[in-house]
Amino acid sequence: MSTYSHRIEGVRAQMINAEIDVLIVPGSDSHLSEYLAEHWKTRDWLSGFTGSAGTLVVTRTQAGLWTDSRYYLQAEDQLKNSGIDLYKEGLPGVPDPIKWITSQFSSGARIALNGTCFSKSRVKEITQQLQQKQIVLETQLTLAEDVWTDRPSIPMDPILLHPQDLAGLSCQEKIEMVRAQLRKTGATHYVVNTLDEIAWATNTRGSDIPFNPVYHAFMVIGPEKTALFTYTQKLTAPIREYFSAQDIDIHPYDNIYFFLTGLNSHDTVFLDPERTNFALTSALSTKVKIKEGAGIITLLKGVKNDVEIRHIRETMRLDGIAMVRFLKWLEESVPKGNVTELTAAQKLKEFRSESDRFVGESFNTISGYGAHGAIVHYSVTPRSDIPLRNEGIYLLDSGGQYVTGTTDLTRTIALGPVPEQAKTDFTLVLKGHIALARVTFPKGTRGVHLDILARQFLWEHQLNYGHGTGHGVGYFLNVHEGPQSIRPQDNGIEIEPGMITSNEPGLYRSGQYGIRTENLVVTKEISENEFGTFLAFETVTLCPIDLSLIKVELLSPSEKEWLNQYHQRVYAQLKPALGKEEVEWLKAKTAAI
Repeated sequence: MSTYSHRIEGVRAQMINAEIDVLIVPGSDSHLSEYLAEHWKTRDWLSGFTGSAGTLVVTRTQAGLWTDSRYYLQAEDQLKNSGIDLYKEGLPGVPDPIKWITSQFSSGARIALNGTCFSKSRVKEITQQLQQKQIVLETQLTLAEDVWTDRPSIPMDPILLHPQDLAGLSCQEKIEMVRAQLRKTGATHYVVNTLDEIAWATNTRGSDIPFNPVYHAFMVIGPEKTALFTYTQKLTAPIREYFSAQDIDIHPYDNIYFFLTGLNSHDTVFLDPERTNFALTSALSTKVKIKEGAGIITLLKGVKNDVEIRHIRETMRLDGIAMVRFLKWLEESVPKGNVTELTAAQKLKEFRSESDRFVGESFNTISGYGAHGAIVHYSVTPRSDIPLRNEGIYLLDSGGQYVTGTTDLTRTIALGPVPEQAKTDFTLVLKGHIALARVTFPKGTRGVHLDILARQFLWEHQLNYGHGTGHGVGYFLNVHEGPQSIRPQDNGIEIEPGMITSNEPGLYRSGQYGIRTENLVVTKEISENEFGTFLAFETVTLCPIDLSLIKVELLSPSEKEWLNQYHQRVYAQLKPALGKEEVEWLKAKTAAI
C-alpha cells in the first residue's frame, strides 16, 4: 500500500465514524488563495497531486481527482499507485465532481466538505445540485485535516510595513475609500477574506505564502473601527504601534468567526460571495442583512495610483536589465551543453537578485524546452528537467516581486535552427500581441471586447489557444489579480485607466513546442471628445523580442513600426545600466527590421 493509499484509508475510517459517504477536498485555503502555505495543502498530502487546480473526491470505496488540461500529464504521473482515479475535466463524457457524486449516490447520502475552504457561491452551487437528489451536505467537518497529524503550522514570519512613499496612499486614506464605497451600497461592514486585499488596505506585506507577499489574516472594516484578525506572534512592536496609529484593532486569527456572530440586525454586511469562505458567511446571524458584489478593495486596488505607476516603470527597467543579462548568458551557455530547464530558471533568479529591490519570484518560473513548452503551466522539477540544446524553441514565463512592483513576462527563444512552421506560428502570435498593444478603445470597454484582437490572425489559420489573453497584475502583490481580464468570457468589468494587465497570446503544438509573447500594459486615457473618452495601452515591460523567429514578410508596415519603436525604447532605457558587451548584444537584438 502506497503512502497516499494509507492516508486515504485513514480518512475513510474518519468518514465511517462520522457517517459520511463522500468527502470533497479542494486545493485551497480559508482565504481562497491561488498559492498556499504548506499548512493548507491537504489535497496534496492526501493524493500526491501538487497542481494548482484540482479537486479530490473520496468515497468509502473509490477516490478520484478532477483537474483540467494544464495538469493531465502531471496528474497521471503523480497519481500512480495511489489508488486515485484521474478525471480529465473538459473531455467528452467526463462529469464534474458534483455531477459524478449525484450519479453515484441517492437520497439520504451525506457529503462533507470543509466550509472554510470553499466560497459562499461555490457551496450554494453544490447545495443546489445535491438537493435535487435529496443528498445532505455537511460543511463543518474537518475529516481530512484530522488525519493529518503532522500538519505544518501556519508560518509566523513577521508582518512588514509597505511604506506610504511606495504605496502612494496612506492606510487611513485607503480605508476611508472603502468606507465611502460601503456607504454607496448601504452597508455598514465589509468582511475581507482575501489576503491581497488586506495587505493593500493596510499598507503591509508578509511572507506566509510562496510568490505572494501576504500574510494570514481576516479583516472587518466597520463605519468607525477596523478589526484585523491575525496571529499575535507575527506582530513586532513597530507593527503594533503602526496598526494602533491607523485605528486598527488586533484580534486573534480564529476569533473572526465569533466576532461576526456579534453583528446584529442594525448591521448590513457587504461581502464578495466568490471570495469569501462559506464558514465566514455562516457565522453571521440571520438577522444581519447581507449585500453581495465584487470585492470593494479588489476594484480599488486594481486601479494603480500615479506613485505606484511611477515605481512600476522603474521596476520594469530593473527587470529588463536582469532579462537582458540572462538572455545573453543563455545564448552563450547553451552551446556549451551545461544548461537545463532548471538551471536556466535558477540563473534568471540570480540575475534578478542583483537588484536590492528584488524580494523573490512572483510565480514558479515556467521554463519549458521543446515539447515541455507546449504544456501551458509546465513546472520543471528535478525529475522532469531536461538539457537545453542548440536547436529548437525554449519558452520562458517568469516574473519577480520587487518592493516597487510585480513583473510577469514571457519570451519565446530560438536556441538554434527551428522549423518554418514555428516561425509562422511565432509571427501570427506576435501580430496578435501587437494588435492588442496598439488598440485605442472607448471608456466602458471590457476585456471580452478586446480578446479577439489577439486571436484574429490565429483564427484566420484555424489556430487558437485555450487560456485567457490577459489578467490583472498586482503592485508588489499577487501576480494574478482582478478585477479585469481579457478573455472570451465576459466578467462584466470595464478596463480603466491605471489598471495593469498582461498581453499574452500564445500557440501550443502538443509534443513539439509552445509559443507565447507576454508584456504588461498600463491603461491610460488619451483623449476626450464629443464621442466620449478614449483609452489605450502603454506597454511597460522592457525586454527584446526574438527577431530570429519573425517572418518579416507576414508583418504589415505599421506592425514593423510598432516593433521597431518598442525595441528602440527597450534599448534606450536599458542601455545606461549595462556593460559594454551587454550593450552591443542588446543593440543587435533590438535592431530595426
